[in-house]
Amino acid sequence: MVAPADGFAAIVPVKSPSVGKSRLTGLSVDRRLLAAAFAADTVAACLATPGVLRVLAVTEDDDVARGLEALGAEVCPDGPVPGLNPALRHGASVARERWPSLTPVALLADLPALRPEDLGAALAAVADREAGGTSYVIDADGSGTTLYTAPYDDFAPRFGVDSAAAHAEAGAWPVPGELPSLRRDVDDADGLQAALTLGVGASTTAVLAEPTGR
Repeated sequence: MVAPADGFAAIVPVKSPSVGKSRLTGLSVDRRLLAAAFAADTVAACLATPGVLRVLAVTEDDDVARGLEALGAEVCPDGPVPGLNPALRHGASVARERWPSLTPVALLADLPALRPEDLGAALAAVADREAGGTSYVIDADGSGTTLYTAPYDDFAPRFGVDSAAAHAEAGAWPVPGELPSLRRDVDDADGLQAALTLGVGASTTAVLAEPTGR
């Protein structure tokens, strides 16, 4: 079980904005800027969440890295194996070296409406579990995952198609509660509209205020 005094290290994998969010089409803003803004708002919310003591962004993009470092995150490059789950496992390995007493928690970088109170509530539920162990948060669509956490020795994320089912089959515990901003990832225009209804962060707001994406 995670002792509340120990806290969490958030690991946020960030693709280069030039290749991320390919399904966000038909918008009057620069998709690359929007993807970077999503990551910035996700990281900013993590940094403002009680119990999250460190934030580690995993990215190969130098511009994104500088921006997230300016917010207060630490950064490491992707590991030797490509893909989201290998990047997360590599991030957890780096986090273990730096903060061995913390519990790694993986969050997707496309949560622009994320609120610290929702993330904090989810992590408090994880920390309060008598059995501890592996946990995950199902996304608003019901098939994906937005958060995954486990002790370092058990950290084995299964993000991808039908990741909620994959995490359940691996024995992970689905975190209960509404948690609307934590469940609302953004993959397409419909997801973005839903996030806007919840209220997005400052970086996303600023990009959307520039119709030309400048």
